[in-house]
Parts: sequence; C-alpha cells; structure tokens
Amino acid sequence: MRFATALLGLTLFYLSQNLAMARVYLGNEVLAMRSYKTLQGKRVGLLTNTSGVNGRGQSIIDILHKSPKVKLVALFGAEHGVDGKIPAGKEFPNSTHRRTGLPVYSLYGPGPVRKPTPKMLRNIDCLVYDIQDTGARSYTFISTMGLCMEECGKAGVEFIVLDRPNPLGGQRVEGLILNPRFKSLVGQWKIPYVYGMTSGELAYMISGEGWIRHRPRISIVKMKGWKRSMTWNNTGLKWVPTSPNIPHGDSPMHYVSTGVLGELGAGSGLSIGIGEGMPFECVVSTWMNTDGMARYLNSKQLPGVRFEPIRFKSRRVKNRIYSGIKVRFTNRSVAPLMPINFHIIDAVKAVAKRDLFATRSKNGRSFNMFDKVNGTDMIRRDLAAGRSGEQIVKSWNKDEARFRQQRAKYLLYK
Repeated sequence: MRFATALLGLTLFYLSQNLAMARVYLGNEVLAMRSYKTLQGKRVGLLTNTSGVNGRGQSIIDILHKSPKVKLVALFGAEHGVDGKIPAGKEFPNSTHRRTGLPVYSLYGPGPVRKPTPKMLRNIDCLVYDIQDTGARSYTFISTMGLCMEECGKAGVEFIVLDRPNPLGGQRVEGLILNPRFKSLVGQWKIPYVYGMTSGELAYMISGEGWIRHRPRISIVKMKGWKRSMTWNNTGLKWVPTSPNIPHGDSPMHYVSTGVLGELGAGSGLSIGIGEGMPFECVVSTWMNTDGMARYLNSKQLPGVRFEPIRFKSRRVKNRIYSGIKVRFTNRSVAPLMPINFHIIDAVKAVAKRDLFATRSKNGRSFNMFDKVNGTDMIRRDLAAGRSGEQIVKSWNKDEARFRQQRAKYLLYK
C-alpha cells in the first residue's frame, strides 16, 4: 500500500512538472519540425528583429542562415531596427548585417521609407515575417506587416507569417474601430485598439477584408499549443524585448493601459515611467496625491488590477520627486487595459482637480498624435464635451461587438 501511494505521488509530481514545463511552440519551431519545406527552393527575405527567436532563445536569423535547406538572401527591419535598439520614431538607413553579411533593408528609413521598394523585393521569392507583436494597434509592426503584404502582392512575392502569441491573449477586444481618416503607421487597419488576434490571423483579415488592393499569396505557419485564453505568462516562453520600452512579458499590458494617457498628459508634468526604469507601469507627477489617487482608482473595483501608491526620485530630472500610482495586474486574463487610461483621467480630475485635456488645449499643444493613436477624433471631442472616462469607455461597446463578429472567420485558434 505504501509503495502504491509513493508511486502515485511520484507520478503526480512528474505530471505536474511536465505541465509546468509545457509551453507554446512558435511558428518558427513548427517550420523547423517540418524541415523548412515551406521555404525550400526559394530565395528568402526575412522581416524580423531581436524578438524573432525560437522557444530556446535562438535567433531566427541565425537559424535560417545556417540551415542548408534555406537560402536566406536579405533581412528587413521595421521600426526599432533588426537589433530592436533604435528609439521609437528614429529613422535608420539600409545597412549590412554584422553576423551574416546579409543586406538589411530599412522599412523605417529616411524619405520616409515605410514599405519595401520594388528593388528590395527584386531578388526574393518569399518574404517571411517573424516579429513578436504587442497586441496593440498603435504598435507599428502590424502596420508594416500589412504594407509589406501589399508590396509583395504587387511584386508577385509570397508572404509567409511564422505565427506568435498575442501577449494580451486572443479574447480581449477594446476600443473604437479605426476611422480611415486617421490612418497612419500607428493605426493602419480598421480594427479596435486591442484586437485580440495573432499576426497570422490579422494577415488573413487584412487580405480577406480587402484592406490592401494587391493581395499576395499568404502562408501562415501556425503555432502549436496556443489558446485564445492565454496571455504571455501562460505560454511558457521567455519574453525578448520588442523595443527599448517593452522590456518584459507584462509590458504590452502596461503599454495599453497608460500609453494613450501619455499622449494626452505630455507637457503637463505627467510621467508614465518612460526613462524612469518602469516604462508604462506608473502614472506620476510632482503634484499628484499618491494615496488619494490609489484610493479613488481602487474604489472602482476594476477586475484583475490594483493601483499602488508610489513615490520616487526621478532618474531623468535632477531634484525631482515623483508621486502617483503604479499599475499592478493581479489577474491578467480579466483586467481591462485600454479603459485604465480613461479611469486615470477621471481620477486626476477628481483627486488632483486637474483636467488633462483642458490643460493641453490651454497650452496650445497639438492633439494630432492623440487622435492618430486613438484612430479617431471622437475621444478628443468627448473629452472636450466634458464626458467622463467611464462614459467614453461605454461608448466603445458597439464597435467592440461588431469587430468580434467581423474577425470570427479569420481566427485560427480556439
């Protein structure tokens, strides 16, 4: 009896350890499992950055370059570059890749260049996309992806997506659908701010909905083991920074929860932690009532999130002491993300007696980027009319429901 009990205990321990170690297998790993058949006999271009790694942290650049079954002939770099270290908004020229000697074509170059030219695509048969995205419309990689798809369609080049998890999960849909009048690199497609799709699913939708005029042949190498209910922490994968201010697996959630607020609060003395060692993780100022802000926001009882008082000395500004709140997720699956921006706007008005919108208007600062990030001027007009953050969030319901229905036929995972 004791032996049977001990054996059962060991079996359960073994199973629990295996479950703990279970992870998602990325599209690039499935490609390798299939001996790179999708790429064999083709001249391959690769759009990637340092986030383009397999589950063991090996670079897709090195993997494809070293494989005798793959002819990798060129690299392409979106915003932040192939090495992922170039600051947001900074353009960079074409170059040569140091490790491989391959040409690196800039898709965020002077001119401006935001999509591949016919010359860049002339000597390739397929363009492979392997970049970890954040799941937010304003993060420019998905804009670049679709623009590349259109140019590939024109040039007769196949477009291949090595699929990756959406770190926000596949169930969240938040925000208004983009109004085409506000189309830009921070919002190119008619999707909500949080769209709950993988890059492969979105590529199918961009083509299927006719958002590009020239549709390429598209191949999606699906992941194994990913489910829509998974946020990044459920995947068993190590996060590789996608850009300087997205350093860890929770960063995409923080980016969505305070990034829009950062566009509104710029110039008001408000900081969202960029340059302070906690990008997008806090909302602070020199004039904020720390305990009052935390108390107000926590009284809203938003699921899966807590607001903690924080006070620290600035790294960027000499002799400046910041105080405010830090956003901490207690349940990543259920926490609202985009709405947090607008609840904080309400909190600043109620506790600090400051109207961030009115301050920006009074100072004559542009709302151009605020509108582009939101994909509409409706939110700006709602704020101008004195509507609360809560009212603004409720106004998204119709668009969110419509998009859920519209995207359904493009979903590849359950």
